[in-house]
Amino acid sequence: MPAIHEIYAPIVERTAISFETVVPSHAEIERRLADTMPEYPWLVAGDDGVVLGYAYGHRFAPRAAYAWSVETSIYVRDSARGSGVGRALYDALLTLLDAQGYEQAFAGIALPNAASVGLHEAVGFRHIGTYERVGFKFDAWHDVGWWQRALAPAARVPRAAVRVDELDGALVQRVLRQNHAL
Repeated sequence: MPAIHEIYAPIVERTAISFETVVPSHAEIERRLADTMPEYPWLVAGDDGVVLGYAYGHRFAPRAAYAWSVETSIYVRDSARGSGVGRALYDALLTLLDAQGYEQAFAGIALPNAASVGLHEAVGFRHIGTYERVGFKFDAWHDVGWWQRALAPAARVPRAAVRVDELDGALVQRVLRQNHAL
């Protein structure tokens, strides 16, 4: 929790990337993780014991018809941006979400944020629309763009998504090994 807090706090305090205005406590971050896992994965990338970034999936919307859609979030430490950490996190996250049975991944990006847009498009997300002037932070209105990525072929008949802790352990380990920093 301290490393996630250390990455997220300056984003809340100094940017409009997050629309939170108060940095969540360690306990709040732990609660969020507990509420999300084990249904959705949380991945952390590190190097020599330093957490460089984290990514996770979470519920897209509460109605039953959305059960095969997932929203993603990713945050990378300032000093690690542009190093490939975000790509490694997303490659692993999207592979696990597909293995769980999710069909579509969505990401909301507070704009402007060229680095996040570039990362999302590099891993296959495409822009599908923008909510204009939807968030007010630091005395300014901000848009939120929405990006979408198919996780599976359109012809696949959906099955109930499985919890991340129900995935085959060998598959999870293989995905994490393929993305060395995770």
